[in-house]
Amino acid sequence: MTPITTDATTPQQTSLPPEDAQKRVSQFMKTLQDEICQGLEKADGEGKFHEDSWQREEGGGGRSRVLRDGNLLEQGGVNFSEVWGKQLPPSILKQRPEAEGHGFYATGTSMVLHPRNPYVPTVHLNYRYFEAGPVWWFGGGIDLTPYYPFAEDAAQFHRTLKETCDKHHREYYPVFKHWCDEYFYLKHRQETRGVGGIFFDYQDGTDPLYRGPHADKAAAKYSNQLPPQDNRSWEDLFAFVNDCGRTFLPAYLPIVEKRRNTEYGDRERQFQLYRRGRYVEFNLVYDRGTIFGLQTNGRTESILMSLPPLVRWEYCYEPEPNTPEAELYNTFLKPQDWANWNP
Repeated sequence: MTPITTDATTPQQTSLPPEDAQKRVSQFMKTLQDEICQGLEKADGEGKFHEDSWQREEGGGGRSRVLRDGNLLEQGGVNFSEVWGKQLPPSILKQRPEAEGHGFYATGTSMVLHPRNPYVPTVHLNYRYFEAGPVWWFGGGIDLTPYYPFAEDAAQFHRTLKETCDKHHREYYPVFKHWCDEYFYLKHRQETRGVGGIFFDYQDGTDPLYRGPHADKAAAKYSNQLPPQDNRSWEDLFAFVNDCGRTFLPAYLPIVEKRRNTEYGDRERQFQLYRRGRYVEFNLVYDRGTIFGLQTNGRTESILMSLPPLVRWEYCYEPEPNTPEAELYNTFLKPQDWANWNP
């Protein structure tokens, strides 16, 4: 593994990680994988996760767990990885050029679930930690992608996330919610991937909260008008990521229980498969985890486990007016203040 080193030319962060940082984060990420898999197997009631352990030649490895053909999940994957090496990939160096020339350590847990019933949303989660020479940071998030959405579900999901964020910092949710809307956005389609959630990256305890590329959009504008937010320690951020990870089951499973027995037919199934195509497009074109994994020679099967088992494309599809499919496009694929939604 690669320890942090600093030199006189590198600006110091407000808090250095403890000596056992890598060990503690690695153990948490594995525990989070275990807890999520146990909760999902219980919810599914039929399917079981199959685990593949793998090693990376350059350093590190991971545990990939996939559940297929379950009662609830058509396919779901929950991965843990822990890798290290001599050189960060271009996708990271572009954002953190001060890490140039240093070895790196990265660990995280990621998950994508593709339910069988079109009324149960797809969901994604990823939380990660990096060290690279003089710098360290936490990143990640969670977002919900419904096909036949319900406003009360989106509101419950966001309120649960906001409650967790508010326990740690009152400005986390407003910044990270906007950041999520911006990140999970298909520019070539000009639509969001779903109803969002939270997303953050490069969190090292220093100002500003928003570290993304869009200086002219809502997350940056909100973040830039805040007073300095640079008194957050490594321990503070680690505690925040712990709570975010453990918020997944209470945020998602109530939606599952409300929608899993909703009857559907071929129309709903075909629309679900069509919209899954957007998931494929995003993950192969924009997703940072996919790009990082491929650029660091990760295990391809684990990296691409996020893709749905069945999907279809349709040329120039347009939903019929005044249908649930049209409502998805007209309302739910546009950023909304779901945490303050009222019926």
